[in-house]
Amino acid sequence: MKTRLLSSIRRFAREDRGAVLVEFALVMPFMILVFALSIEAARMLWSYQSAITGVREASRYVARSVPGNICSTGGSLNAMSAQLKTMVERSIDGEILFPSAVTVNTVVPGLTCVNGNYRSGTVSIATVTANVTIDFPLRGILDMFGGGLGGVTTDIADQARIFGQ
Repeated sequence: MKTRLLSSIRRFAREDRGAVLVEFALVMPFMILVFALSIEAARMLWSYQSAITGVREASRYVARSVPGNICSTGGSLNAMSAQLKTMVERSIDGEILFPSAVTVNTVVPGLTCVNGNYRSGTVSIATVTANVTIDFPLRGILDMFGGGLGGVTTDIADQARIFGQ
């Protein structure tokens, strides 16, 4: 009986038919994690780059549509917030630039007047700042590994010198 048991154990120890399946089962969760992280990183970079482009275009728009002497006349850019938010969120054709998990919370224009010995006297500079939240759709997969990532909220800003109409 003892020899029979020993021979069964030796035969089992030499057998390697299921080794590949066991190795795959051990490695598969890490492969899923790397895949999910790659997808989320690519989405986040794409969304962030789209938001940067929108903010840059909005600041260029402000630089060309506001009068060049806004500092001396005492004007404000606050009335343009809704229009600038639309410019950041949408393309020229009106299509939404971001996936549904990206939210543009606020877009705030600002005005800075720089005094100096310039040809035109005071130089006016427009600043457009957008607050953007990027959520992660594959959050469930990342939570299995203890990720707990809810999303990223960041401010994106760009400045442009106001040249006027």
